[in-house]
Amino acid sequence: MMHIEITDIFLDELKELIAKGDNQAISILFEEVHHADLAEVLEELDFEEAVFIIRLLDTEKTSDILTELDEDTREKILRELSSEEIAKEIDELNSDDAADIIGELPEEQKKEVISQIEDVEHAKDIVDLLRYDEDTAGGLMGKELIKVNENWTNLRCVKEMRKQAENYDKVHTIYVVDDNDVLKGLLSLKSLLTTSTRTPVKEVYNPKITYVRADENDEDVAKTMQKYDLFVVPVVDEMNRLLGQITLDDVVDVIRDEADKDYQMAAGIIEDVEADDSILQLTKARLPWLILGLLGGLGAASIMGGFEDALKTYPVLFFFTPLIAAMAGNVGVQSSAIMVQGIANNNIKGSIISRLLKEVGLTLLNGLALAFLVCVYGFFQIENSTITWVIAMALIIVIILAAVIGTFIPVFLHRNGIDPALATGPFITTSNDIVGILIYFMIAKWMLGF
Repeated sequence: MMHIEITDIFLDELKELIAKGDNQAISILFEEVHHADLAEVLEELDFEEAVFIIRLLDTEKTSDILTELDEDTREKILRELSSEEIAKEIDELNSDDAADIIGELPEEQKKEVISQIEDVEHAKDIVDLLRYDEDTAGGLMGKELIKVNENWTNLRCVKEMRKQAENYDKVHTIYVVDDNDVLKGLLSLKSLLTTSTRTPVKEVYNPKITYVRADENDEDVAKTMQKYDLFVVPVVDEMNRLLGQITLDDVVDVIRDEADKDYQMAAGIIEDVEADDSILQLTKARLPWLILGLLGGLGAASIMGGFEDALKTYPVLFFFTPLIAAMAGNVGVQSSAIMVQGIANNNIKGSIISRLLKEVGLTLLNGLALAFLVCVYGFFQIENSTITWVIAMALIIVIILAAVIGTFIPVFLHRNGIDPALATGPFITTSNDIVGILIYFMIAKWMLGF
């Protein structure tokens, strides 16, 4: 496949060919171009030009292009295609990709498209996949696979595999099933090549196999494949009957989507949005956390208002409130980010108590180092040494408490079925800011006697 560099000059030349209606030149231009590059080109074109390209090129290529397009762009293009045109595209796709695209269509159009798919078995596979939630193993899996019966001889096994493989572009794994389609294990190519043609499959297959249930969460599937370094994993039902398989490329999409969601949540965005979404959509995603931040700021201001007389007597205290709030927020986010990452990767070991004790020890060490720097600064810049000790002591206590909160909250959220990434966002920062300022002034009141 040829790689193309998408420059302004290239796009201008392509737009000129489209305007002229030079179909032959466009077809030749894209003849050896990878479908992923073609999808990137279509994203840069006007909508009408993108639809023109889709209708011009061969369905074997454009069907793959559709799977690479951004969902919003694909949805717009599909609205311009007839049910018959969509069915032709679907016919060229693997069942999992086909089900994903059909799942985006309106209910009435879904039925029309499925009814016009020429390959009846392919249509049945798609209908079967549409029954599963998209965030489950069943929603991820494809039906294209090679399976053999444990009672077959190696000779018959090879013959049956040839028949099955005619319909598939790639053969990842050979699955062994019994007469009821129950998954028994895997058959390696080496076993086929090194044993007699009369040997039954049941004598040479490997019964050690990792599989997932159809109703298993897609994130758990990703963790399973990552843990066992699997390129492909079979999917079974509650009776262990083989239903399909999930390949690594499908799991990569899950990992990427989850990372995007966690990143947005950590930034205080509660919905899955993109930069080119409408102002209303972006506002709905951002405003709730901004309101929380506003309430947190008002809460902190109220706390400081309660110590107004002290601030008049010791105005220098006011200048260090941003320091206390910032350190509390930063330490809390650090601790929660480590916990969220550990939960996501399933590598949190030991009890929560041991984890808390470790985090307290770590932050105590950090707190002492930071307090020492504050004391050095106060020796030269703050006349009242007691105020220096107030700031230093408050800093140590605040960051220890922030670390405890940042460690505990992600675990608490996770155990209650809430995405722990919530704890790395403005929620943890705002709560630690308020608690930090309150502790700061309480220590100041105790040590300065106001």
